[in-house]
Amino acid sequence: MATLRFDQKISLVAALLFCIIAPVMGYIKIGLPPVIIVGGSAIIAFFCWYFTYLKKPVDPAIMLPLFILTVAALQIHILEEYLTGFGPAMSRLFNIPWSEKSFLMIFALIGPTLYTLTTLGLYYKIPFAGFIAWFIFIGPGVAEFTHFIFPVLSPDIQPSNLHSVTQVINGVAIKDMPNYYYKTTGTYYFAGMWTAALPMIPGIYSIYRLISLKLREH
Repeated sequence: MATLRFDQKISLVAALLFCIIAPVMGYIKIGLPPVIIVGGSAIIAFFCWYFTYLKKPVDPAIMLPLFILTVAALQIHILEEYLTGFGPAMSRLFNIPWSEKSFLMIFALIGPTLYTLTTLGLYYKIPFAGFIAWFIFIGPGVAEFTHFIFPVLSPDIQPSNLHSVTQVINGVAIKDMPNYYYKTTGTYYFAGMWTAALPMIPGIYSIYRLISLKLREH
C-alpha cells in the first residue's frame, strides 16, 4: 500500500468499505441472498480491480464502451425483472422481505445514478470508478446465471400454490409474490430469465478483455 498514490489509497479504502457495507446492508434490509450474490461479486471484483486497474487505470477509450454496453444491457434486463416481479419472486423463493418498492429504489433510482457517476469517473481515470465497473462486470456479467437455477428451487413460501400470495415477512408486507417453481408451474422460467444473458455477454467479454490487456503487459 506504501507504493500507492493518495487517490489510490482512498479508492482502496472505499472499495474495501463497499465490500463490507453493501452486503451487510443487504443482509439487514433483505436477507442472506444479497450477502452471497452482492458480497461474492464485490470480493471477486475487488481482486480483479486491484490487479488490473487500481495502479494503472485502463484507457477510457477501452473501458468506457465496455462499461456502457454492460450497463445498457443490464437496464433492459432490469425492465423484464420489474415487469415479472423479480423482487417479490425472490421474497417468495427465499422468504425474504424484498418489496417492489425496494427493487425500484435500488435498480431504477440508486443504480442509474451510480452508473452515471462511474462513467464520469472512468473518463477521468478515478481508481474507485474502476472498482464499480468491475463490480458490474462480475455481477451482471457472471452472477446473472443464477436466473437459470431459480426455477428448480422450491420456494420457502407455499411452493405448491400456483397463485401469487401476499404475506408479511419480517414485519414487511410483500404483495403479489409470484411462484416460478418449475414443478408447480410446468414452465421453466423465473423473473428476468429471458434477458439475463444480455448483460452477461458484454460483462464476460469485458472481464476477458481487461485480463487479456493485463497479461499482455507482462
